[in-house]
Amino acid sequence: MQRIVGTIRHYDWGSTDFIANLLGNPVTDQPDAEYWLGTHPSSPTQITVDGKTSDLRTYLANNPGLLGDKIHDEFGNELPYLVKILSASVPLSLQAHPNADDAKAGFERENAAGIPIDDPRRTFKDPRPKPELIVALTPFDALVGFRDPAESYRLFNEICRIPELDSVIGPLEHRRGSAALEEVFLDALSIDEERKWIVNEVVSAAIKHVADAGKVGEFARTTVMLDEHFPGDPSLLAALLLNRRHLKPGEALHVSPGTMHAYLNGSGVEVMASSDNVLRGGLTHKHIDVDALVQVVTFKSDPAKVLAPSYVREGVETYDYPDSSYCVWRINPNGLAIELPAISSARILLAIDGSMLLTSGEDQTRLDKGQAVFIAANEEVKAVGEGCAFLTSIGK
Repeated sequence: MQRIVGTIRHYDWGSTDFIANLLGNPVTDQPDAEYWLGTHPSSPTQITVDGKTSDLRTYLANNPGLLGDKIHDEFGNELPYLVKILSASVPLSLQAHPNADDAKAGFERENAAGIPIDDPRRTFKDPRPKPELIVALTPFDALVGFRDPAESYRLFNEICRIPELDSVIGPLEHRRGSAALEEVFLDALSIDEERKWIVNEVVSAAIKHVADAGKVGEFARTTVMLDEHFPGDPSLLAALLLNRRHLKPGEALHVSPGTMHAYLNGSGVEVMASSDNVLRGGLTHKHIDVDALVQVVTFKSDPAKVLAPSYVREGVETYDYPDSSYCVWRINPNGLAIELPAISSARILLAIDGSMLLTSGEDQTRLDKGQAVFIAANEEVKAVGEGCAFLTSIGK
């Protein structure tokens, strides 16, 4: 096991204190949105071996046996997953991520068009899919997955009844399933300057319902909150087609490729396939590509189930979801000696709180809050101490 240090990403939606406090850095006015650990080329992670520090991606290319046969056979000399800390103080963009086929096709298409990887117009940064799991470390709010169309129609009508709005959302009542969702979603994202007043009418009506109980009140508060950050943005209507979910610390959401979502606020551990492909539809000042977005979106209602950790054994919990790209465990030794799982593949262990002593053979490493280690395949590691850490490996 070797210490690793990741890269901080500074985006305007990030918070100024959570990642800084986790890593023991000074708090400044600059927002720290994400902290990356992995081998994605856009954000290098450093590994220290025998007192020498080098790029983790290069180190593994020179030492591929550390990855384990499953990773090496399927993914070459790179880690197939990316571990992040995400901390949002304002909503992220309305977005989705591609599946494997769409990612490969989009990456090749933009390469053929001669769009540089670092060009702001670039949508596909790599040829890989991007499923992801977000585990809340603080109270965390998100919009994720399409709500049942009939329920969305009811909620809109509870706060605002005008014919012009019905011309946009009407298909939610009159058509069924994916066709209704796609038609309304596209129409909302296509609202021009002449029709933007409809959005303002919805917001004005929502203000009168923010104190309401139940789903109507939540719908109204979401409307007003989004407008505060993105005044008059027509994509607000598209975002309101999604379920709102609140996570307590330790709870999680799994976001499959093609699932529309927008994280609203909060901090968490985010684990995903090693990809930076984001297709945006609105609620952002970044590049928006609606044509590419609708090609990858799954237009069907989604229950957006909140996941609780499942017991594996004393001090070890995991999260169950329908994807094999990665496995995530929550490690809480509580004074016991815990053997870390997934011995056959390379792993990343990131400490969130407390302090643990890691033992591998004759080697010992103290892992404190915010620190991380790379653990090689077939390396048996035991953790003793108090606190919480997250372990990531390739999926089963």
